[in-house]
Amino acid sequence: MASIHLSGLTKFYGKRRGVEDVSLQVGDQEFLTVFGPAGAGKTTTLNLIAGIVTPDRGSIRIGEKTVDPLEPADRNVAMVFESYALYPQFTVYQNMAFPLRSPKHCLPAAEVEQRVRHFATMLKIDHLLERQIQALSNGQRQRTALGRALVRRPDVFLMDEPLSHLDAKLRHSMRAELKEMRGQLGTTTIYVTHDYLEAMSLGDRVAVINQGRILQVGTPEEVYFQPTTVEVAKLFGDPEINLIEAKIRSRQSTSVRVQALGEDWSFPITPEIGSALDKLTGENVQLGFRPADVTVGVNGNSSLHGVVYSFEPLGTKSVLTIDSVAGQRVRALVDGHRTFQVDRRIEFSVPSASLIFFDPESTRYLIRSTRTEGED
Repeated sequence: MASIHLSGLTKFYGKRRGVEDVSLQVGDQEFLTVFGPAGAGKTTTLNLIAGIVTPDRGSIRIGEKTVDPLEPADRNVAMVFESYALYPQFTVYQNMAFPLRSPKHCLPAAEVEQRVRHFATMLKIDHLLERQIQALSNGQRQRTALGRALVRRPDVFLMDEPLSHLDAKLRHSMRAELKEMRGQLGTTTIYVTHDYLEAMSLGDRVAVINQGRILQVGTPEEVYFQPTTVEVAKLFGDPEINLIEAKIRSRQSTSVRVQALGEDWSFPITPEIGSALDKLTGENVQLGFRPADVTVGVNGNSSLHGVVYSFEPLGTKSVLTIDSVAGQRVRALVDGHRTFQVDRRIEFSVPSASLIFFDPESTRYLIRSTRTEGED
């Protein structure tokens, strides 16, 4: 197995930036997910590692070997493509066995047989080995594509949105199976996805990329709860994180009073939050909080006021959009058994422990609240 080191990788397609100054370290046997929206540079990063695309600048090291001058076939990486890329004239068995019969990786027939059947059983397609590709469902085709990569036993697996063409139910089950297989394989893996849930559930760490640049690398908990910028915070969560501008009215050692959403609002702070607020150049701060953290219909001094703008039932949960006193909209994720009438006046509150503080000028992360006593 092997670690991966990317240093300053840059690739432009004419004037369009593919990736710029991408530097990453992936540990031996680590499962790293690369998450970002369409066109962020995810696939370009994989293609550079695989040798399909040549970088304009930067270097790639797999293990102790710099692979920049090597052809793709000499890098000992296996890639699973979004489009499956199976040979339609071959059976499942022939597709899975194909890499083991190439001139560079030709194995004895008995070894080919053993590997194909072993991984077909792991992927639950052993009963399909003699079936033609055209006769397979999308899920079965994806398993075949995964199997073709797995039989290679490479140093590195590269997976380019392998579940994106599957329906939601199958995608969920395949995600669970991939997570189970991770422990069995123990192979260094980079897995690309545009689905933040997939990125968080599969990855030991998540690399967040957008517009060709790495924005943050961290554990799933770090990128979700401590996003380095507003941009990163907005990429995680559905509905998207609420972001509001707040003006600091007064501050004491243990509390702060702000004007936000058209109302005065006070909450307790820790010394660490106080130190973070000291870094601000003015009286304004940007507050972020997730829709799931908004509590609706709670009376008390901390309650805010608004009018129901829209209500979207989604089964076990519903999305409630509230017009605040200031006119700024706030989204709340509420229990699906509750109903709300449009234009109804309501009260809502945001626990101070859920607040994320950002610098309004740089949009960079300052600090996250922690649960404190005495919230008013």
